[in-house]
Amino acid sequence: MRDFIGYANRPPTTRWPNNAGVAVNFVLNYEEGSEYSLADGDGRSESALIEVNAARVPPGSPDLASQSMYEYGSRVGFWRVYRLFRERGLPLTIFAAALALERNAEVAKAIAETDWDLVAHGYRWIEHYHLDEATEREHIAKAYSSIEASIGRAPQGWYCRYSPTANTRRLVVEHGGFGYDSDAYNDEVPYWVEVAGASHLVLPYSLVTNDAKILAGGGIENAADYAQFLIDSFDMLAAEGRTTPRMMSVGLHPRVIGHPGRVVGLIKFLDHIARQADVWIARRADIAAHWRAVMPALGDAA
Repeated sequence: MRDFIGYANRPPTTRWPNNAGVAVNFVLNYEEGSEYSLADGDGRSESALIEVNAARVPPGSPDLASQSMYEYGSRVGFWRVYRLFRERGLPLTIFAAALALERNAEVAKAIAETDWDLVAHGYRWIEHYHLDEATEREHIAKAYSSIEASIGRAPQGWYCRYSPTANTRRLVVEHGGFGYDSDAYNDEVPYWVEVAGASHLVLPYSLVTNDAKILAGGGIENAADYAQFLIDSFDMLAAEGRTTPRMMSVGLHPRVIGHPGRVVGLIKFLDHIARQADVWIARRADIAAHWRAVMPALGDAA
């Protein structure tokens, strides 16, 4: 059942750690190698989130240009973002498509050596709404076990590619290994839902403050536009954060933000929030843990 009301005009008044008003979470979507491809029996190559989608590759032939753009993300883009966050000592959340980690042991090892948290972004980067319930259940379980094997620790959250199915949240809860999901775009703070009689935490995500907008033709076309949009978004949230907590999810993709002419926009935003006192830069798992502590589900508060 859809909820059009949420917190309405009664937003939470709790605070983030260190009395911060805004929690900023940086998410790196690691998908390269898990996308649609002929080699994996999909009958087509990936066409989403690439630089130019004008190729007319004959049916049954691989789109080698698209594949090469994805490879840039794993060969170059990931490492540029990795160095940036490591050098600044900043936390990062990895939305991991499990097969992508299976196919790049170097990336998996680098993530394993950090304290970055993990969210399962499917076993493969495919639309779950094309899966039947049994297959989706299998993909959820396979993603969890694969990521745990690749990194040495399990994902704590779940996030589909694009839209989940009507079954996804129930199947995530049924699995039992996930503390929350992020298959929602409808709020700026976490909230609780009831799923099959159990309380389940939702940490909303955002496709607004997401580097995918650079490729979507939505008016964000260069690093300056991207940086200014993130800065404006944060400043507005910070103003509201004086009275109610806010959460800002900044979604990144190695094959998008990893290019030099774009990553400078991310750096400008990092410099901006580094000068602010009212911000908590946190892993997604930290945000979930804090919310459970200060805003427990009704049944847990007794």
